[in-house]
Amino acid sequence: MYTNNIEQLLSFFIYTIIGIIISIIFDIFRVLRKTFKTPDIITYIEDAIFWIITGLIILFSIFTFNNGELRVYIFIGIIIGIILYMLFISKYFIKLNVFIINLIKNTIYKILHIIIKPIKYVIILLKKALFRPISFIFINFRKIFKIINNKTKKLKILNKKNDKKEGV
Repeated sequence: MYTNNIEQLLSFFIYTIIGIIISIIFDIFRVLRKTFKTPDIITYIEDAIFWIITGLIILFSIFTFNNGELRVYIFIGIIIGIILYMLFISKYFIKLNVFIINLIKNTIYKILHIIIKPIKYVIILLKKALFRPISFIFINFRKIFKIINNKTKKLKILNKKNDKKEGV
């Protein structure tokens, strides 16, 4: 009897820790939502993933630590673990992780900016070096075609006038 109570008490503490683990997973999803803007469909997918992970953790722990037997103290332990975590740790966990992820995100953006800026200048120089002569040629072709078009119009007008004079 004494060992059975100790086993149940140990099992209760294990499920309290599992409640804390589930809360940490929940906060990981919260941190991701605070640092990255996602569409609603991604949020729904994240929620489904969270519940699948949570269900698997609970099922695995019930079969591993309690031989598949459901007891009320399992759910009480999980709920107490979640409550303890949410009251004492969650706020600091989220603040710290959001700060770290934003720091990493900003560092990556700055590094990419430093890398991309010279590449932009090289592309601009290449455009100027390659496309200016080509655009110069096309601009001159346009001018030539306009001149030819204007002269052909003038010739057509003159031909019409000559045709009218001859016909009269």
